[in-house]
Amino acid sequence: MTGTFAAGGDHRSLPVPDGLDGMRLDQAVARLFGLSRTAAAALVDAGEALVDGAVRPNSHKVRAGAWLEVTLPAPAAAPVVVPQAVPGLRVVYADDDIVVVDKPVGVAAHPSPGWTGPTVIGGLAAIGHTIATSGAAERQGVVHRLDVGTTGVMVVAKSEQAYSALKRAFKYREVEKRYHAVVQGHLDPLRGTIDAPIDRHPHHDYRWAVVSDGKPSITHYDTLEAFPSASLVDVRLETGRTHQIRVHFSTLRHPCVGDLTYGADPTLSARLKLDRQWLHARELSFEHPRTGDEVRFVSDYPDDLGRALEILRD
Repeated sequence: MTGTFAAGGDHRSLPVPDGLDGMRLDQAVARLFGLSRTAAAALVDAGEALVDGAVRPNSHKVRAGAWLEVTLPAPAAAPVVVPQAVPGLRVVYADDDIVVVDKPVGVAAHPSPGWTGPTVIGGLAAIGHTIATSGAAERQGVVHRLDVGTTGVMVVAKSEQAYSALKRAFKYREVEKRYHAVVQGHLDPLRGTIDAPIDRHPHHDYRWAVVSDGKPSITHYDTLEAFPSASLVDVRLETGRTHQIRVHFSTLRHPCVGDLTYGADPTLSARLKLDRQWLHARELSFEHPRTGDEVRFVSDYPDDLGRALEILRD
């Protein structure tokens, strides 16, 4: 695999940290500079990562103290927010500071490289909502996200005051986020807490995993209903890592039903007529950024998840 990079890239020189001793070169470059493994491997193949002045293959094991010289690619242009009608995107509540939506499946929170489908931000722009200008250009107003394949309630900031207040509230865990999920099998214990750090998967760019040096990640769960092959659980997130619920339950060998990316049984997914994970952002509550009042929003199950539950109950 080879790659080409725009002129004017950022040149970095530094010793390999002790914590990366023995790691593959492409993995070390990815960890040090926040790149995906694919991007790091392309950079190494292009001869843009030297170890002690020499070009090395991706499989080269770096040693602590070795001198690493890397030319990072020039930043890509940020995706542009294009107003686009989003069928099924429902505004639950809106005022001058916030807009709360019920996000349908197949919709991303905001534009990102490689994503050409609909977005919450584009859908709100199409119906006349002006979003806060804080944040990166493609993520303006976005204070938290839901996966493309996850439905449910989500808040977006419209005013700058709301953006700052909500970002702080999410950072300091002052927002209550509750999800419902259907996971395979029966959890033991039926109620508990999963405390396991999460970071990018060491081998798959599109996946995340529990890794020893990952970011702290805490998930609380309570079984609401048990079926012969699965369980409906109420989930409260204490942290908000990418794919957190999916990764944590997969690690327990109870993946979300329908979540083939994280090891779900395809036969059960087909029986329930699911082509995505059974995971729904059920409830969101927080202090309104202007009034200080506690506000709470609840989302009903969409048709595909409701139908899957009916099949499990039959």
